[in-house]
Amino acid sequence: MLIHPQFDPIAIQIGPVAIHWYGLMYLIGFGLVWLVGTARIHAGQTALSRKDLEDLIFYCVFGVVAGGRLGYTLFYQPSYYLSHPLEILYVWNGGMSFHGGLIGVLLAIALFARLRQRRFLEVSDFLAPLIPLGLAVGRLGNFINGELWGRPSDVPWAMVFPQVDATPRHPSQLYEMALEGIVLFLLLWWFSRRPRPVGQASALFLIGYGVFRFGVEFTREPDGFLGLLSAGLSMGQWLSVPMIVAGLILFAVAGRRRIQHT
Repeated sequence: MLIHPQFDPIAIQIGPVAIHWYGLMYLIGFGLVWLVGTARIHAGQTALSRKDLEDLIFYCVFGVVAGGRLGYTLFYQPSYYLSHPLEILYVWNGGMSFHGGLIGVLLAIALFARLRQRRFLEVSDFLAPLIPLGLAVGRLGNFINGELWGRPSDVPWAMVFPQVDATPRHPSQLYEMALEGIVLFLLLWWFSRRPRPVGQASALFLIGYGVFRFGVEFTREPDGFLGLLSAGLSMGQWLSVPMIVAGLILFAVAGRRRIQHT
């Protein structure tokens, strides 16, 4: 049995200025997206320029934060935030939704594509292999913070989260980091090394994330204020189903098109 290390939530403190681990993970995540995106540009895997990448990341930062926060308030606690609307702005209190953040990123991509007169799917195909790196770092941040813990388990690597109780649990944050982050990145990186029909890389991201998230949710403790929903599934699983369906449809439709570079 393992015990969660109980990290100090503050990663760096310089006088009165404190940088929390979760905020640092966001910075590292976007930094990795910039680094790997630059490598794809230099390899000639896209017609986008380095300036395009930097502008796209700028738009996506706002998409992730605004979409993630609004998604959490609408998907997870709508009644509470309808009664306390100002608290929607209290991002520092926690409460972000990946699915809401994804919607925010899609809107950011749509705005970028419109302003640069590029096709939406061309831009999303370029970005799709980069996103899992940010997700991996984000899940590591969840683990460091000791949040989003797993369900009780007797597996040899089960971990006690003292801030919750003395029950050994799945370290589900690390499962998500491995599957939604590292494995999905490797899959999309391999897939995108060769020219593919426009839209298929984006579709594979939707399918891959949706399947991995759906599976890991069986080991993750559902939110206490929601519990399990219809068919014994969590909110995260129900939100992942449309991703999988949309990804399968897009992959099939895109497969009928001619192969093109992004």
